[in-house]
Amino acid sequence: MKVDINANIMDINNAYATKNRELLEEKGILVINIMGSPGAGKTTLLERLLTIWQQHFGVAVIEGDLATSKDAERIKACGAQVVQINTDGGCHLDAKMITQVLPGFDLDQIKLVIIENVGNLVCPAGFDLGEDIRMVVLSTAEGSDKPAKYPSAILAADWVVINKLDLLDFTDFDLDNAVADIRQIKPAIRIFNTVARDKTQGIDQLAAAVSELVEAKASK
Repeated sequence: MKVDINANIMDINNAYATKNRELLEEKGILVINIMGSPGAGKTTLLERLLTIWQQHFGVAVIEGDLATSKDAERIKACGAQVVQINTDGGCHLDAKMITQVLPGFDLDQIKLVIIENVGNLVCPAGFDLGEDIRMVVLSTAEGSDKPAKYPSAILAADWVVINKLDLLDFTDFDLDNAVADIRQIKPAIRIFNTVARDKTQGIDQLAAAVSELVEAKASK
């Protein structure tokens, strides 16, 4: 008898993802899974957004990294509930990991869970964690060829954030080409342009888009 190990792994993952989704749906909590390469600015972007969101509702953050708690410490300093998951070399979070850490949060006090996945544009795209929105963060420092070279990340995403727009003049990033490639891969995807470092562009719009979904989810 032939056993498909990959299929078995995904079946197990999807079962945990369903469990996560049902729990958070019951609580009226929105979940966003953030993916992106190391250095794309995911954590800085999240820090800026937290300053806005926490004026209106409770937020919990799950930080995924190969090692250290450096990002979790940054998020904790913003006042959010946070749990660090270290994968010890694993290139992505899976749904079982999320199931295991959710009891560490006071779910009655939050309306939004953010999962900052391990820095990688490949592995995280294949794993449902029980999220409502999957958001890919790209940056101008990475090169405008990334959407075309990593189409699975775009296909798996609902939103794309193109970050570090303040560096456009210092790189060869072609914004129009990057957007065209993204649209060719997934025409209806929502795209945000941001400067997270000093909160000068796009942060308010992105925060408002998430807040609108949080309110809709909480009112169901």
